[in-house]
Amino acid sequence: MTLAIEVKQLHKRFSNLQALGCVDLEIEAGEFFALLGPNGAGKTTLINIIAGLTLPSSGSARVMGYDVVAAYRQARRMLGVVPQELVFDPFFTVHETLVIQSGYYGLKNNGRWIDEILHHLDLTGRAGANMRTLSGGMKRRVLVAQALVHKPPVIVLDEPTAGVDVELRQGLWRFMKQLNRDGHTIMLTTHYLDEAEALCNRVAMLKQGHIVVLDSIRNLINSLSGCLLRLRLVPDVLPPALLPLANSGEEGYHILALKDYSQLEGVMTALRMAGTQVLEMGVLQPDLEDVFVTIMGGGGSKGPATVLA
Repeated sequence: MTLAIEVKQLHKRFSNLQALGCVDLEIEAGEFFALLGPNGAGKTTLINIIAGLTLPSSGSARVMGYDVVAAYRQARRMLGVVPQELVFDPFFTVHETLVIQSGYYGLKNNGRWIDEILHHLDLTGRAGANMRTLSGGMKRRVLVAQALVHKPPVIVLDEPTAGVDVELRQGLWRFMKQLNRDGHTIMLTTHYLDEAEALCNRVAMLKQGHIVVLDSIRNLINSLSGCLLRLRLVPDVLPPALLPLANSGEEGYHILALKDYSQLEGVMTALRMAGTQVLEMGVLQPDLEDVFVTIMGGGGSKGPATVLA
């Protein structure tokens, strides 16, 4: 089967800055894939190369088997990109913008699909509104619609929900999940790691222009050892024996970082010996955010217990 996205030995240098170094990446057709990394890691540069907006210094990138340089016309028809920036023409309505975008791909009589996109993105009521009158969230919806007018088999979402309201976010993900079920490949970059964890199956993490992690999200989360114990106590004082385990807490609660579940018995023993009553107790499981912060060198967003096994 043809890979949706195939990147081999990709390098990109801007003057003295190496934005990407020896990136290899394969995304299967039909995947919902996450590309994560801190600001400046090279995510947008990689997307721009895949989209044909930036030429690589060396290496290659293909979309549905088409080289993005040698066969750029075919590659671009296979791809729809939702950029971070709000780029729009202020002289056209929403509907006109989508008709014009369809024309770029030589599509005529595309009205039925345009109407369907407008419906799924809750833009039907604004179809006749001028682009410059829309809010930032509405403009971002139009950007998503523009990326979809030619029904691309591969969709790249570069921070699509940054700064938008919860309603749009939920509606957008419902639509994207439906497109993915229909066979579209989706690559997502986001700083909302809960979105990536809920939507995607595999993830690549970029750090300083290099892919440092490429695996399924479930495998990465399972690779973390330890857990966090969340306690509400009376009296609201942690026994001295448990102070070495104390993590960053929240008002009314104590958070303990445990290396493994076998430490639970010792915690309960220390509480009983101190005459401390447990009003509430919960075990916090690691998530993708913990993996991300650990990989990027932060030691774990919820404390030192979240280290790679």
